[in-house]
Amino acid sequence: MRRTTLAALCLTAVTVAGVAGCLPGEDKAADKTADKTTAAEPKGPFAGLTGGEIAERALAATSGASSLRMKGDVPDDESGGTIRIDMALDKRGECAGTMSMNGEGKADVVKTGTTLYMKYDEKFLRAQSDGSSKEETDGVVAMLAGKWTKMAATGADAKDIAGFCDLDSVLADFKDAGSGPGAGVTRGATTTVDGTPALVVNEKDGKDSYTLYVATKGKPYILRLESKSAKDPGTIAFSEYDKPVAAKKPTGEILDLDALGG
Repeated sequence: MRRTTLAALCLTAVTVAGVAGCLPGEDKAADKTADKTTAAEPKGPFAGLTGGEIAERALAATSGASSLRMKGDVPDDESGGTIRIDMALDKRGECAGTMSMNGEGKADVVKTGTTLYMKYDEKFLRAQSDGSSKEETDGVVAMLAGKWTKMAATGADAKDIAGFCDLDSVLADFKDAGSGPGAGVTRGATTTVDGTPALVVNEKDGKDSYTLYVATKGKPYILRLESKSAKDPGTIAFSEYDKPVAAKKPTGEILDLDALGG
């Protein structure tokens, strides 16, 4: 699993959506020309705001969250497969959740303090053993399947996942979104995302399209991000903003992979 893959999906969508193009000092005329729904909707959620301005507010609110939960499917650049995640993470670098590759099995993940804990099921281990002999694979399964393991979060084998657990690092890509005029950003209809009222913000860029679902009650958090880009397709749902992350050291026997590795 690569944290940068997830961040790239989010960064691609908010960049192409022209969020930074609506920052103070930028020309908003093009956005207002393209987004004529605003003038026709003086009342209701985000009254008087263009699609780009709504996206800007959503970006700021999401970047300011102390914790959140991310759930969805995104491409993995290295393997060419699909990562499925369901992870709560915070700005202290704590996280807890699950991940899988191509829907084959599951790994439980917890990072707390300086330690990364993981527990793999048999299907996940066998799917990740491509190139190994049956004897080697059977040995790994016998040793690891269904058992909690631990590694130093700074170790070479753990740093990719441990880095993703740092919400500050993930959201930094939101804050650093590139500039653009935002002319292709439009307001969409009101809807709900898992029962939360939301407003749709759409972007078309050639054959690619992106959609943000922004909460209309409380803080304008991003509730869902959809990318139909050929390069970075995927959907990520965001929820449980500012809630404590249940990242606790697992109970029972824990296999120390660092010690096994010498």
